[in-house]
Amino acid sequence: MIRRLLIFSYSVITITACGVYSFTGANISPDIKTISIQTFYDEVGTGPPNLSQLFSEKIRDYYQQNTSLTIIDNEGDLQLEGSIVGYRLSPMAPRASGSQNFEDADIAALQRLTITVKVTYLNTQDDSYDFEGQNFSFFLDYDPEKQDFNSIEASLVEEIYDAIILDIFNASVANW
Repeated sequence: MIRRLLIFSYSVITITACGVYSFTGANISPDIKTISIQTFYDEVGTGPPNLSQLFSEKIRDYYQQNTSLTIIDNEGDLQLEGSIVGYRLSPMAPRASGSQNFEDADIAALQRLTITVKVTYLNTQDDSYDFEGQNFSFFLDYDPEKQDFNSIEASLVEEIYDAIILDIFNASVANW
């Protein structure tokens, strides 16, 4: 039992000391110490007024919580910037109606909120990981008959942002 514990402890120390892998999936060179994440601007102008600020704060928090990188204002070893380029609400499924009232046919059984973020990533130590203007998008559906969009919009945006940020994290420092 003690031998297994020692082997496990040695393995954990060896893996984390090399700076090559972390338990969050980040694969960051030990030479990389800082990251700068610029404010992501809202290029669509629809959606909540805090769309840009919320995304920028959430992505900074995510990198801070899941890496040992220090976030700095400019010229980090890793650099992220971009903008919100899509915020679209669209009907996904027509509602089945037992009546001949055609006005009911205009109401969708499902609505979809889709958000798209365009990202540029620069790794100053190894440009083979760089990407420019890559779109990351995610959507969620809701039932407009059971849920009022205005009352659930904030939670939909947060959940979509979480998925997009995970994709950006995986594409940048997890190298997936």
